[in-house]
Amino acid sequence: MSGLRGSLGPARPGWVWGAAALLALGALLGAWRWAGRRRRRRLQRVGTVLRLFVYPVKSCKGVSVRRAQVTPMGLRSGDMRDRFWLVITEDGHMVTARQEPRLVLISVGCDSGHLTFDAPDMEKLCVPVNVPGKNPVHNCRVFGQDIQGRDCGDEVAQWITTFLKSQPYRLVHFEPSMVPRKSKKTIDLFRSTDEVAYPDCSPVLLLSEASMNDLNTRLEKKAKIQNFRPNILVTDCSAFDEDTWEDILIGDVELKGTVCCGRCILTTVNPDTGVLDRKEPLETLKSYRLCDPSERHIYKTSPLFGKYFAVDKTGTIQVGDPVYKMTWE
Repeated sequence: MSGLRGSLGPARPGWVWGAAALLALGALLGAWRWAGRRRRRRLQRVGTVLRLFVYPVKSCKGVSVRRAQVTPMGLRSGDMRDRFWLVITEDGHMVTARQEPRLVLISVGCDSGHLTFDAPDMEKLCVPVNVPGKNPVHNCRVFGQDIQGRDCGDEVAQWITTFLKSQPYRLVHFEPSMVPRKSKKTIDLFRSTDEVAYPDCSPVLLLSEASMNDLNTRLEKKAKIQNFRPNILVTDCSAFDEDTWEDILIGDVELKGTVCCGRCILTTVNPDTGVLDRKEPLETLKSYRLCDPSERHIYKTSPLFGKYFAVDKTGTIQVGDPVYKMTWE
């Protein structure tokens, strides 16, 4: 015993060990409280949700909804999920209004477990939301990335092809068991956890009414919100305030700002006629909404209008919800 005690040093009274433990616990609690104070969330109201849109089929008309779930991969209203359906060529390449402008004239809705399609001079068509498992799965290409989609059948394929008066097209549906695309592979500033089905790159696109109004003061023919296809339209803020929002809270949903939306020729498709103008409102945006030269590697020559957000916390949002900017103290 004496040898063991000698090797460990002299024995210490129990109260010494107890005091040391209390001191350590106190230091730990103090650090925890300090960290808590340091990370206290502060909310600043910056706007109000004016409208919400879900676009079930990429490039077709959006559906205005009063309330929506926000999932990690975008907005959902009932069976309608944002850009979970895609028109493709027979060899799997995506088709958007960039190639087929008249896609914007197709109205899409949902009724009793069916996706509904309507367009000028066409009979209304209903397609089951849950595609039969015997239907083939296509390997698709969306902005250079591979992604799958289950074929929705010959009837809707023929309907779309007939309306567009084009080469044969197919409609595919993204299913939960399929592997999503990584947003980061399209724009590097997204996180590795940010994923989408068929949107360009982001689960959520937000735009303010004030930014729209500012643009329309500069246009001879006013643009519509449908030219820009946001998921969330915000009011009660100044033009382009949304550019500065990094972390925002809407309802119980937390969104993480990533990059502004660099606009392309799709914005020049007239949402009422399906005619591609190739000029406005894109040319006017380029006259005053180009990025800072230091960000040209991100946006190149695309003008900025609206902002992309990723989803940090899922939940529900609705028209009239306050929009809060979150900061930490």
